Amino acid sequence: MKRRDFITGAATGLVVGAGALALSACDEQQAKQDCPATPAAPAVQKKKRELKMVTTWPKNFPGLGTGAQRLADRITAMTDGELTVKLFAAGELVQAFDSFDAVSGGQAEMYHGAEYYWQGKSKAFNFFAAVPFGLLAHELDAWVHQAGGQDLWDELAAPFNIKPFIAGNTGVQMGGWFNKEINTVEDYKGLKIRMPGLGGEVLRRIGAAAVSLPGGEIFPSLQSGAIDATEWVGPWNDLAFGFYKVAKYYYSPGFHEPGTALSSGVNLEVWNSLSDSHKAIVRGAMQAEAANMYAEFTARNGDALKTLIDQHGVVLKSFSDEVMLEIRKAAEEVLAEVAAADEMTGRVYRSFVDVRRKATNWYGIGDGPYARVRAL
Repeated sequence: MKRRDFITGAATGLVVGAGALALSACDEQQAKQDCPATPAAPAVQKKKRELKMVTTWPKNFPGLGTGAQRLADRITAMTDGELTVKLFAAGELVQAFDSFDAVSGGQAEMYHGAEYYWQGKSKAFNFFAAVPFGLLAHELDAWVHQAGGQDLWDELAAPFNIKPFIAGNTGVQMGGWFNKEINTVEDYKGLKIRMPGLGGEVLRRIGAAAVSLPGGEIFPSLQSGAIDATEWVGPWNDLAFGFYKVAKYYYSPGFHEPGTALSSGVNLEVWNSLSDSHKAIVRGAMQAEAANMYAEFTARNGDALKTLIDQHGVVLKSFSDEVMLEIRKAAEEVLAEVAAADEMTGRVYRSFVDVRRKATNWYGIGDGPYARVRAL
């Protein structure tokens, strides 16, 4: 070997050796960020899966429809596209009230709606959306997440091949839009009013003709006279639907929906096929969007109500205590009858009213007195 070649080889060996030592030192210091990161290994192609989400809401409808879209986008982003959720508004893949069956039967993987729409399957579903004189939004969360409600809901939905979640909340809703004043319970006699769930059954008990209509059919029905009155959600959503154009009186409060949860159901077989990490992400996304939607309704309702009154001449009214007490009496009769329907519904009812009793006691000590003083 020539002297020059020996020196060159030795130098190369020193450089390689020094590089190896440097890499070893960097490996030890990576956590401290003292060295540049070593080149990453080639990325492994991740398997992607598309989930169809059907909804009961019109496309891009504020709060409800947009909340469903945010949930779909949130799951997609949090899984880095491994679960890509594609949303279909009411009527695009299936009709609004067919969403539950579509997911149950595997035509779609997820739905976004309100559980009282499925009361034809079991009256117990009402309790996981809203029931007359039921729980406020934060109280419903407490029941579902901390007091056994989710376990009961899972048990109720499992025979239908559904894994359910709370995915939003509107907060307390309004009592409805009317073209005449409601001064006594007698004013409900013969009134054709859109009100779904057990609230509609309560109004039937006091003489109204309550019907259930999906959101997209309410305005034309009110405009044509097919119905005389309607409830929907609250000022923000009701302004968007333009009910002020066809009804004059806007009543509060909404006895039928004191804190309405929106829900998302996942096909149970699909849910069971997800990895633990994807299940954790979906759970987290549901809770995050539920909190976000409630915050959005709380932030926007006040401004929307002002617009309805100041710009559109809506007359804001409150139901009298006399009317509300008569409605409450009918409501308790309806709930008691529902509880007796079957063993599952009875267990849901007893759990629900136990939490309502405790929440009412605490509200009378905590939130209630504070809210009263704040309003002085």
